[in-house]
Amino acid sequence: MCLVNGVRAAGSRQGKYGLAVIESKDSNASAVFTSNKVVAAPVIHTKEMIKGGKISLVVANSGNANCFTGEDGIVDCDKTIDFASGITGISRSEIATASTGVIGRKMPMDIILPLVEESISKLEHSNEASTDAAKSLMTTDTYHKQFAVETSIDGKKVTIGGVTKGVGMIAPNMGTMLCFLATDASISAEYINKALKTAVNKSFNMIVVDGDESTNDTAILMANGKSGVEVVNDGEINPDFQEALDFICISLAKMMARDGEGATKFIECKVNGAKDENDAILASKSVISSSLVKSAIFGGDPNWGRIVAAVGYSGCEMDQNMITVIISDDNGKEAILVDKGKILAFEGTPNLDLAEKIMQEKNINILVDLYQGDASATAWGCDLTYDYVKINAEYTT
Repeated sequence: MCLVNGVRAAGSRQGKYGLAVIESKDSNASAVFTSNKVVAAPVIHTKEMIKGGKISLVVANSGNANCFTGEDGIVDCDKTIDFASGITGISRSEIATASTGVIGRKMPMDIILPLVEESISKLEHSNEASTDAAKSLMTTDTYHKQFAVETSIDGKKVTIGGVTKGVGMIAPNMGTMLCFLATDASISAEYINKALKTAVNKSFNMIVVDGDESTNDTAILMANGKSGVEVVNDGEINPDFQEALDFICISLAKMMARDGEGATKFIECKVNGAKDENDAILASKSVISSSLVKSAIFGGDPNWGRIVAAVGYSGCEMDQNMITVIISDDNGKEAILVDKGKILAFEGTPNLDLAEKIMQEKNINILVDLYQGDASATAWGCDLTYDYVKINAEYTT
């Protein structure tokens, strides 16, 4: 985050509770949120305040979701914002809140407010500060997640930086994830919303760990204009800016998928030849979401029938006599399992032997070609392991 000019960050932790603050003063901003009908208090609160189109400070906690907490949850959001505003002098209308953690438990404000004060006192513009903020957001994450990109627009540098968290309760409509992005580009809140939605649809909405959609998903993009570079001309977002935003969101999303709860393998599924983009999305997400596919990959079993079945029930247009399925690793090994409906990988074939070797790798790439059109889409996920069950069987205890 702090590679972006004008951004300061900090993070603090007490036991299982963490608190991150990210400051980007006088930023135009927009956000996207969970589509779950059970919605956390900070989502309700931030949805309302973001209508003003400005964010100068984000206060985000981990360890408690502040969800299904009734009016008390909204009151606690107000207390947090009032407290942060009093310390920083930032208008409460420009302070956003976000939370992640256990649902249905009242916020421990006796712990949260001191962490807010501690984090604000440590705000600084440094890589270490960004790292501290990212680490403070972690729950069952095994490592912190941050990324930054630079792009050139009309010969001038524009930077976008971001942090994210989330490794479980990750479904096709974002996951139990928090993502905070900042840029020094100059762009209005209206166009931030357009750019962010485009990027999210290509990234966070295309990852699956377990298929459960969270109540707290929040992704915020702040633009403070420090670079002086306008990225919207004649009503169009500069394609280089959109490409950079897409890239950082996809990079952060893939980090989340790699770190899925209990994961040992990373899966990428690209679908080509779909009738349209929606069909490509349906098919790729279906493969990544399939518990049977995920379990087979954990076990190193090249059970391509599960891939074909997942495509078949996805709702996309397909012809089982035309489908092609190929798996590969990152070292150049590739096995064609089915070629336009013809089975090439069965007992005793070199294709199946090679597929079994590929399935032992850490990164598994699945390519499906439907031969129904020209559209494509890519989704990302991880295997389903014994440890996933263990982590979530003991989550609140």
